Amino acid sequence: MRYATMVLTWADGRLNAIDDRFSRSDAVAIEAIRYLNPVHEQRYVELLELRGDLERARALLADCPEALEYDVAGTDDRGVAYVQCRIVEPVDELLSILREHEIVLDWPMTYVDTDAARGPEVTALGTSRAIQHAAAALPDGIDLDLQRLGEYDPGGGQSSPTLTARQRELFELAVSEGYYEVPRETTHRELAAKLDLATGTVSEHLQRIEATLAARHTSAL
Repeated sequence: MRYATMVLTWADGRLNAIDDRFSRSDAVAIEAIRYLNPVHEQRYVELLELRGDLERARALLADCPEALEYDVAGTDDRGVAYVQCRIVEPVDELLSILREHEIVLDWPMTYVDTDAARGPEVTALGTSRAIQHAAAALPDGIDLDLQRLGEYDPGGGQSSPTLTARQRELFELAVSEGYYEVPRETTHRELAAKLDLATGTVSEHLQRIEATLAARHTSAL
């Protein structure tokens, strides 16, 4: 079985109206899509991982016509939202591509920052032919930034964990600025300012970088 990990971004900067509303808010952000599934014609459900003001998240969902029903749970600045959504493009077309080419997604889909925009990092599982055909079928306006490709390892995730270009940039900056010195010579906030990223995004990227490097080191033992 093959896997392909890619970041999807849209020409208009949004996946749907819900994504659009959250992307324009400084108070709360969608960190990941934990799960998404069609439930019947013209409706699907998704479980969103949120960071930030959960009351603001409720207000954004209440103001979104695509969110037919929703519920938000969590404490402090971390939570999840269960949302029943009306299917519109490009979600409808993306779901059709998955069905047509018999592609399985490895959840969750985590939102990451690329040089072009912020979008979900998707890992697709299937045969080489199915993955290639599905990628070729993506509609105009959706950009695909391939991160990793190889044989899927169900026991340990991707067999050769690697850093994305954005993660490498952050890791190199963190090392040069003394983030890993004792005591630390810089902070998440200072690194975020240098790369024009949110502090929470830097924190998440560093956790992923450290997990990836630890997995690479463990596999080499």
